[in-house]
Amino acid sequence: MDYSRILVGREEPLQIFSRIVETLEDYEEFPFLLEPVYREASELDDEDLDRLRFGLVRLQVYADIHRYEDMEAAQRMKYVATILERVLFGRLLLEGEEAGGKQQCC
Repeated sequence: MDYSRILVGREEPLQIFSRIVETLEDYEEFPFLLEPVYREASELDDEDLDRLRFGLVRLQVYADIHRYEDMEAAQRMKYVATILERVLFGRLLLEGEEAGGKQQCC
């Protein structure tokens, strides 16, 4: 699976995406890569932080869309993306009423 393509979307790749791909390819190493990803993200400017966050959101959406094709891979993608988003940004962008307590309206 091309995790890099999912993270990047239609933008230029960020260096940090390679670390996230590394966690997805070697899931057992994820706990040990949390801090390096966090430190690298702390050095990003606001625009790149937005790109990082939307890369994580893309992973979650992709995992949901393709969850029945490979459930194990989809669960790994979703778990890694949601944990990283919570650690880096404090909450999930896609949190709904049941998760966040408040419903967001258009």
